[in-house]
Amino acid sequence: MPKVRKIDATVNPITHMPSFENIKRRVAGYARVSTDSDEQFTSYEAQVDYYTNYIKSRADWEFVEVYTDEGISATNTKHRAGFNRMIEDALAGKIDLIVTKSVSRFARNTVDSLVTVRKLKDKGVEVYFEKENIYTLDSKGELLITIMSSLAQEESRSISENVTWGQRKRFADGKVSMPYKCFLGYRRGEDGTPEIVPEEAEIVRRIYSMYLQGKGVGSIANQLTKENILTPAGKSKWATSTVQSILTNEKYKGDALLQKTFTVDFLQKKVKKNEGEVPKYYVEQSHEAIIDPREFELVQQEIVRRTAIGKRYSGQSILSARIICGDCGGFYGQKVWHSTSKYKRTVWQCNEKFRGKECSTPHYDEEEIKERFLKAYNILVNDKEALLEDCRLIQKVLSDTAEVDKKITELFRELEIVSELMQKSIDENAYIAQSQADYNKRYAAHEAKYDELVEKIRSLRDKKEKRNRQYKAIEAFMFEIMEREEPLNIFDAKLWIATIDTVTVYRDGRMVFKFKTGAEIEA
Repeated sequence: MPKVRKIDATVNPITHMPSFENIKRRVAGYARVSTDSDEQFTSYEAQVDYYTNYIKSRADWEFVEVYTDEGISATNTKHRAGFNRMIEDALAGKIDLIVTKSVSRFARNTVDSLVTVRKLKDKGVEVYFEKENIYTLDSKGELLITIMSSLAQEESRSISENVTWGQRKRFADGKVSMPYKCFLGYRRGEDGTPEIVPEEAEIVRRIYSMYLQGKGVGSIANQLTKENILTPAGKSKWATSTVQSILTNEKYKGDALLQKTFTVDFLQKKVKKNEGEVPKYYVEQSHEAIIDPREFELVQQEIVRRTAIGKRYSGQSILSARIICGDCGGFYGQKVWHSTSKYKRTVWQCNEKFRGKECSTPHYDEEEIKERFLKAYNILVNDKEALLEDCRLIQKVLSDTAEVDKKITELFRELEIVSELMQKSIDENAYIAQSQADYNKRYAAHEAKYDELVEKIRSLRDKKEKRNRQYKAIEAFMFEIMEREEPLNIFDAKLWIATIDTVTVYRDGRMVFKFKTGAEIEA
């Protein structure tokens, strides 16, 4: 008969530490609150104090540190600096046990939670969840963590959906909020609505003014940086994208477009630009404006014009990329003559004149161009009432988009049919044996038709948008001429931008001014 001899356990099954040795475990705490608001600050401080005293009170534990994250959500661990540093230290052998309040404090993402726990387990590092009384090195620990993490993740989903619903309800009610910490010109008022910051508003007005004077976004950014003016985020160097954002943000004219972006995934917190996936809300006159709405629209028109011109826009003057050579079609640009002598002079001439083009068009001083503009403008508005009536008729034509809308609706119906055919082809190929060559040919035909319809819809939408821009341009034109008495004797930059499309210079010295209404006046 075989003899059986019992060998007693020498390692604690919970801690994996030798049971016969009195070795202290190196213990760290982890504390986190999910918001940085004042009401949570006490909770944050209390957690740190609690775990410091709790760990130090145990004779068999050696205190390492309380790792913390404040004002950060737990749905994933990507941006939690304190958490990530703690895990690095644990994997490096500096920690034996991590104590935290609960599974939901550790992570609300089941995958992140389990992956992290398993990484630590492989290195012999244990996590103790105080609320649930779970030790991860316990045989039942992983099952309990899986269940608790799944519940915590579902709770996070529910919270996210409730927050999203609340935000969209505020949007639908027209309640405006701004990222005040990095938004130039406004601060949160006592009643919770946007309030103008006077000194910052002056910077915003100056940016719009410089742009309407002909400066490009790069030149404006460089000027603000040079003058040591801080950006909305408090940085010393201005980026062109920051200037562009200020010039295109409708909030500066007192309106607000809400839900420009939305959160796609509550776990990854991925934010996407709203391209029609969820509703948008446009609130007019939601708060006090810094920029006059008419000036704002002038800037938007100028942005579209300069974008279309591209690199040919020099950004040197308000006259840039508006004066055209009647010989070659190139733009006029500024040239400095005799730059190192007392005869220094700045003139405007065709940029292509010395680039192989045989242009015979004359050069002009800036003052001469401005004087001729005033003459042409005064001729145009000689009968102001008739001119305004013509503008109203043009606007009526431009605003009638019924035919375009009808075509777009028809194309969408056709697009829906093609989409159904594509899906039907996929389903049939999955369940019915057929020639793959025939299937690919049929599917490719549907796909080509789909792409064709999408392109037609895009083209019609562009056409509609172009008409809308023309409508606004005529509206700006009308506002500018209604505000001025005739004859006009002083050049006005805003009037120039609002009324002039192009100026063509011919070799015989004639200048033909084409206005936004389509009218052409020779001066």
